[in-house]
Parts: sequence; C-alpha cells; structure tokens
Amino acid sequence: MQDLLLGFYGDDFTGSTDAMDALARNGIETVLFLSPPDKSDLNRLDEVQVVGIAGRSRSMNPTEMEDELGSAFNALSLMGAPLLHYKICSTFDSSPNIGSIGKAIDLGAKAFDTSTVPLLPGAPPLGRYVLFGNMFAEYNGDIYRLDRHPTMSDHPVTPMDESDLLRHLSKQTDREMDLIDVSQLRDAPIEAYREKQDEADITFFDALDRSDLTRAGKAIWKEHSEDMAATPEFIVGSSGVEYALASHWETEDFVSETSDFTELEPVYQTVVMSGSAS
Repeated sequence: MQDLLLGFYGDDFTGSTDAMDALARNGIETVLFLSPPDKSDLNRLDEVQVVGIAGRSRSMNPTEMEDELGSAFNALSLMGAPLLHYKICSTFDSSPNIGSIGKAIDLGAKAFDTSTVPLLPGAPPLGRYVLFGNMFAEYNGDIYRLDRHPTMSDHPVTPMDESDLLRHLSKQTDREMDLIDVSQLRDAPIEAYREKQDEADITFFDALDRSDLTRAGKAIWKEHSEDMAATPEFIVGSSGVEYALASHWETEDFVSETSDFTELEPVYQTVVMSGSAS
C-alpha cells in the first residue's frame, strides 16, 4: 500500500459516503470499510490515497462510543496516515447523551496524543456555512440559522437549539475552545491557527465559501507537515475537511486532476436505496 494522505472514521454510513464523495470528486482514490480494517486488509490495497471506516457513533451514548471508537481509532493508527479525521454530520447535530462530538474529541485527543484539535464543521458545497462561530444551513433554497432551521431545530433525537457551535460543544466537553473567524482566516490562516493552538484545546474554523475551505486546508496541512513522521494529527469536522484538504492538495500537486463522471441517460424507472446507521 502506498503512503496515505488521510484516514477517516465517519459517525454514520451516509456521512462516510459523503466524505468519500468529496474525495472522489477531486480524483483522490479512496476505499471505505464497513468495519475497522486490520493490517492484512490494508496490505491488499494498491494506489489508494485515503482509507475510511463507516461507523455509527452518531447514534450511540458515551459508553457505547468508548467501545466503538476504541477499536476504530486503533485501526486508524495502523494506517500510517499523517492526518486522521473523525467525520461528523455537517449540521453538527449532537448532544451530551447521544452522538457526543465532545466525547469523540476527548477520546481521539487521548488516543492520538493530540494537544490541539482543529475543528472544521462547515461544508459550503453542501449548503452548510459557519460564520463567526454560528452555523447556517440551506433548506429549499433558503438559508437558516441552525436553531431556526425547519428540520434541524426539530430533530427527533438531537434537536439543534443553539447555532453558536462553541456554546453547543461546551455542553459536551470541558476542553478550552477558540475560533478562527472568517476575517482572521482570510487574513493569515496559518499564523492564526498557530496562535490559537497556544490558547485552546479545540480550534474552530469558520467557512463561508470554498476559498475559506482551501485556506483552512492549507493551515491544517502546512502546520503539521513537518511533524508527520512522528505522530498523526487528529481532526474533527464535516466533509468540509475532505473538501478543504483536497483543494489544498491540488495546489501542492498531490492531486493531479479532478474526476469526470459520465452523465447517465434518462430511464423510465430508478430504484434508489438510502440508509443510515443513525
């Protein structure tokens, strides 16, 4: 198996395929496992740049998450990738009792000995935006603040009644947090990220458009490129992480071209199956 660029665990099946889609669209060869792979599984891979695990922690309580993520994070560590991503839903829906993002951060930071965790929740290509720490999401062509979103504010399990993501996450972890807002991100992303690492355990990134993702991807990749031979870097976020890194990798010639998908001819009937472990 060639050297990987990234390993990721998705907190549900559809979210995992979302991350895979973001990579495939940028010409990045990706393999997705339905359970944690071992060394023999990884050795069978060839010309693969990213390996993912489709999980289900989004529907679990904290105790269940400890068991699930223990084996998953161990499998990620075996991959030898410089960056390891815990992929969350792009609407950040979570709670202290179900699908706790804070719990996942605590477990991942300990497993990978990470002092500062970058957190990139926005995914502008999917209509998910974060501005000054507040999330906004598209619905039927309109943009809503998350706590006023027609569906997410009324989620049956983890309703989002708070759009300020730092405040929302503070109910799930005691770690110190800070934000690289859009003005700081567009001014000096690498410098801003280095400064925040000295001040907080979790560093949020704003993301209003694709160019913000590129800046965030550059800051995350550049800051840790010198230490990649030592320990992997643990990242948390939506598929915006994959969009961000892929965009930066293209500028660094890690990725030579984007994928071109053939348009399908119209048919009379189509059967579609869609499912999520959560």
